[in-house]
Amino acid sequence: MTDPQLDHLVYAVPDLEAGVAEFARRTGVTPVAGGRHPGGTANYLVGFGPTAYLEIIGPDPAAAPGTRPRAFGLETLTEPRLAAWAVHPDDLDASVRRARERGYDPGDVAPLSRRTPAGTLLEWRLTRREDPATVRPVPFLIDWGATAHPAASGLPRLGLSSLSASHPDPAALRRDLAALGVELDVAEGAETELRAELETPLGTVTLR
Repeated sequence: MTDPQLDHLVYAVPDLEAGVAEFARRTGVTPVAGGRHPGGTANYLVGFGPTAYLEIIGPDPAAAPGTRPRAFGLETLTEPRLAAWAVHPDDLDASVRRARERGYDPGDVAPLSRRTPAGTLLEWRLTRREDPATVRPVPFLIDWGATAHPAASGLPRLGLSSLSASHPDPAALRRDLAALGVELDVAEGAETELRAELETPLGTVTLR
């Protein structure tokens, strides 16, 4: 079994349209609409390559007034935040079993879906772990199954030069990452944080 590969980063924003406009202003790259999720969120995407991308996710502007989704801390989010990341193992179920044997439970596997602006239904499976943390430095696992990978659909692209994390207990974080067969640069910090360095037409941009 090969180690899981980066699938995507999750950049959560409290206002989707404003967040996308600010991202385009900072990077010179305009994300494209990905679609709407049943839970009241919607997203925009930028590719890193044919199998990895950045997801900008926020409350669906077309949702009913007052709707505030809980995904990725959006219920209380007040400013943009690099909230999570996902990896794609070659066997999702086997990776979950292996992680549990090594002392880390990535959560149960659940199906999810969204519709693209063109109406195409995308379906996938991922691990869902009950975790109140607003930033999750341990990635969730995802399997796109028969669905074409979103990054292969001709997304606008920029470069990802690095991904790292800070954590109050780096050794504990490294143990959880190792249980998944995942490597990440980790430093000690007072708060948990993910940090991505993007190479853009306007220079290096940091998301955190």
